[in-house]
Amino acid sequence: MNILDTIIEHKRKEVAERKAHTSVEQLEQTEAFRAPVRSLAASLLAPGSTGIIAEFKRKSPSKGFINKDADVAVITGAYTRFGAAALSVLTDETFFGGSVADLEKARKNDIPILRKDFIVDEYQIVEAKSIGADIILLIAACLTPAEVERLAVFAGSLGLETILELHAEEELEHVCAATKIVGINNRDLKTFSVDIERSLKMAEQIPADKIKIAESGIDKIDDILLFRKNGFKGFLIGEYFMKQENPPLAFENFVIQLQAQQ
Repeated sequence: MNILDTIIEHKRKEVAERKAHTSVEQLEQTEAFRAPVRSLAASLLAPGSTGIIAEFKRKSPSKGFINKDADVAVITGAYTRFGAAALSVLTDETFFGGSVADLEKARKNDIPILRKDFIVDEYQIVEAKSIGADIILLIAACLTPAEVERLAVFAGSLGLETILELHAEEELEHVCAATKIVGINNRDLKTFSVDIERSLKMAEQIPADKIKIAESGIDKIDDILLFRKNGFKGFLIGEYFMKQENPPLAFENFVIQLQAQQ
């Protein structure tokens, strides 16, 4: 069993426990559930957008803790202030050190927020909206095409946008009408190796009407310029900023350099 299989097995048990503790009806009563949803698509396509989806990430299964004591409010506030197009907040606790509370604290920022987690059930989508998320992530590697379509349609019914994350060419069949935004993860979820060239080749096969996002392994301006040249509008970056001594300053400097070359 690889790490992804382990995570999904654990996630299904976790979701069952959360369902037993808090009902869908209770989730729907939160203030955040009734609040307006912010559009990632609009943010990425806006003139002058950096396209950066800045991620708050404490740890990963492959590297352990990256920034154990990071303050989510301080860091996401700086990301927003210095020009992030959107935020991504890890809510998986066991493998990534995140939490629902982290996203709730990040919600003070008035830009789109992605709930970064392993979504396997509609309950998690309702929960995402109840804590202030605007976007959910559907990972093709752990879902069938039918499941992706069902979950994406359900998210849309709540007003949420979906990022469909692909890792390999055989997952292109997961792309459907309900998945307007498609992310290509440069990192293989099974080996955790990064291959940007593979991602660029995959991007050529994604329908032209989809908004393309590059994910993982981005750590320099040239990476973004290369992806932009190949039609990408969004760039999810987390580890690069989070591993710096001062993530807010690292992000600010990165954006200044990017804007100088736009």
